[in-house]
Amino acid sequence: MLAVSSIAFVGILMLVVQEGLLQKVVPILFSFAVGALLGDALFHILPELADGGGLTVGISWVMALSILFFFVLEKFIHLHHQLNAPEHGHVHPVVLTNLLGDGVHNFVDGAIIAGSFLVSPSLGIATTIAVALHEIPQEMGDLGVLVHAGLSPKRALVYNFASALTAMVGAVITLMLQGAVGGIERPLLAISAGAFIYIAGADLIPEMHKGTSIRVGFIQFLGIAGGFAVMAALLAVQ
Repeated sequence: MLAVSSIAFVGILMLVVQEGLLQKVVPILFSFAVGALLGDALFHILPELADGGGLTVGISWVMALSILFFFVLEKFIHLHHQLNAPEHGHVHPVVLTNLLGDGVHNFVDGAIIAGSFLVSPSLGIATTIAVALHEIPQEMGDLGVLVHAGLSPKRALVYNFASALTAMVGAVITLMLQGAVGGIERPLLAISAGAFIYIAGADLIPEMHKGTSIRVGFIQFLGIAGGFAVMAALLAVQ
């Protein structure tokens, strides 16, 4: 879990890697993350839910509420991101908003990962990979927001990492609840499926459609297919 939280430091790449190289790498990460997120939901989580008690209407409601939760959370964050840079060197209030929203998101990620490991190690590994892949471009974007809002790059990295540590809190609380609340794994898996489908469909795929060339589209296709392939290959080690 600490390794996943440490992805917050990937934002340092923005400071040391040429912008042209980042523009080539990030679209590949986006497309690969789409395949991994959807692949984990379709190949691992939904079959596990079906085998472990069936895809009931209750589970469908949990997935739907998960999608609504992430929509509201990201809408709240985006509304505060649409602000101008601070003047006279002052830190913009968007810093607190971004860190709070990201902290909640990471908390849920930690709970999702812990819940998947409670079901099986193979599902936990697949879910961890999917979470890590979508966190890399997200953390790079978060660092840009914090620096734009007035923080020094060093402070932005430290604050971003502190926010990422909430994933560990989410994991610990999930493991504690598992002993007190029986059957917590199924709703957590449903939350995972809803979250992954929302992130891939609402965040990543629209971003990918900004690239209009055939070459970029082909690379994106290969990235998505690669993400699916990795998730499918993990089925062989179950």
